Amino acid sequence: QPQNQHFGDVARGRGQAKGRSTATQQRQGRASQAVIGRQLRFLLVDQRSTMRRILRDLLIEIGHTQAEEAQSAEQAWQKLQGQQFDFVISDITMAHLDAFGLLNRMQMAKEFGHIPVLVVSAQARRADIILATQRGAAGFIVKPFTRATLERKIALALSHTARARAQQHDASQAP
Repeated sequence: QPQNQHFGDVARGRGQAKGRSTATQQRQGRASQAVIGRQLRFLLVDQRSTMRRILRDLLIEIGHTQAEEAQSAEQAWQKLQGQQFDFVISDITMAHLDAFGLLNRMQMAKEFGHIPVLVVSAQARRADIILATQRGAAGFIVKPFTRATLERKIALALSHTARARAQQHDASQAP
């Protein structure tokens, strides 16, 4: 399956996909940075270290070099309270507190509600996608995925977040 080929290559540490130069990858990362004016800081949440490493490698390939890891949603919540992040990528299924619980906490605490969250799942269950959206997720991605899919989902989430902020700003400026 060509679409899944790159995902496996990264998992085995084979580096960048064919035809993509480092300069191209850096330009793509800068496109995301332009949305907020600086390098994005990611929080990667998954109980499996292999998946966190795959996500980190894919982010590096598209020009995002700042990422912190959490092995549980509870640990992610603690890191959110102590550090500044621009984007969260979280697996849906974890022990104790899952991605939905993390989304709930982030939405209830106003200081984290603006951070886009991309939910990752091994299954494309319609109910999970709907629930993630209702709980405030900026996107949903199904494993396995390619670098291009991850990059597109990040860009869509950032674009949506930027539009929402602009609308909030416009509403606050109205007489």
